Amino acid sequence: MAVGLTRVSTAEQGQSGMGLEAQQARIRAFVATQGWNLVAEYSDIASGKDDRRLGFQAALARCRQLDAVLVAARLDRITRRAHTLSQLLEDGVSIRAADILLSFAQFEREVIGERIRDKFAASRARGMWMGGRVPLGYVVVARKLVVNEDEAPRVRRVFEVFAETGSGIETVARLRAEGATSKAGRPLDKGDIYKLLNNRTYVGEATHKGQVYPGEHQGIVPRELWDRAHAVLQGSPRSRAAQNRQQAPALLKGLLYGADGRALSPTHTRKKGRLYRYYVAQRVMKGDATGDAGIVRRISAAQIEGAVINQVRGLLRQPEIEVGTWLAARREAPDLTELEVRDALHRLDPLWEELFPAEQARIVRALVERVVVGPSGATIRLRVEGLAGLVRDLGVVAPATLEAAA
Repeated sequence: MAVGLTRVSTAEQGQSGMGLEAQQARIRAFVATQGWNLVAEYSDIASGKDDRRLGFQAALARCRQLDAVLVAARLDRITRRAHTLSQLLEDGVSIRAADILLSFAQFEREVIGERIRDKFAASRARGMWMGGRVPLGYVVVARKLVVNEDEAPRVRRVFEVFAETGSGIETVARLRAEGATSKAGRPLDKGDIYKLLNNRTYVGEATHKGQVYPGEHQGIVPRELWDRAHAVLQGSPRSRAAQNRQQAPALLKGLLYGADGRALSPTHTRKKGRLYRYYVAQRVMKGDATGDAGIVRRISAAQIEGAVINQVRGLLRQPEIEVGTWLAARREAPDLTELEVRDALHRLDPLWEELFPAEQARIVRALVERVVVGPSGATIRLRVEGLAGLVRDLGVVAPATLEAAA
């Protein structure tokens, strides 16, 4: 003989797929497979922690009276308290669950899963490759990572450029200019760069849940290079950007000339730990202290570079430059509007201060053909093809050549 017991925690749960009727159907089916006679059914709408519920107490009384088996869809439908379940068994109450086989199956799945996780962790601790996406710079041979000699230099280059520039943006720009791509063949982006920089596979290590182990595979990046790149990574992006801006390159190297037609060379000096940068005339570099009074012998780098940058930015806002650029651009794109060209040229100005020095230098060198400095001021000639390239980079069809002087 058997007594059925069903329970739901709330009335709403009673309407769901594991409601009272569904539990009763399971109990009846189970009792039939055992050849028993179901003599009574009791139900509760209450928490499984409540041992005083009426249906539960009535079912226990009936089981003791008839020496019947107490049957539930699952053991937790009888009680959620292990102590109560143990006490019932000690009192001689025979208990069965219709889903007991499913419970054992779930337990077995959990045990198997735990064994797999333990095996995975042990394998990682031995430095084994456990599958997944193959990193750039490697191929898989006989289930082991092997260095791909064609891709490995690309990985090292990422670390080298980042350690040098301290900038993910600048690293992307340089690598794209060099034609570097991901394993899938697309241009590397900033996310790719930081994933590469933080992948300890490249120094011959394996990781698992925060633990680092020696890998079975060969590393690609020398430890010294890894440490240099990660020393840079320790700083915040803002502090790295500020530091990069303080280490400004010589923007006008090879572009700045004196009235005598000879280039001024960049130089610097340090006083009390502070860096001072200059451009110096060739005759001064060669020790000629005399010379023509019309020649600028030395000029502050910050002063002349700032003046050139401001002048270039101002020229790009001039209406005649905008119109000339638009007219030239229409030769390749007849539907291009003057407004589109103007917006492209104006787009550079608010972005300038956000650019890293190396990027600023690239733009200046692309736009400026020559700067001639004298006692009365400086004359700037724009590089005609550079202006075309700038408009193209800003998203507008490149115009034909255009020249401006100031």
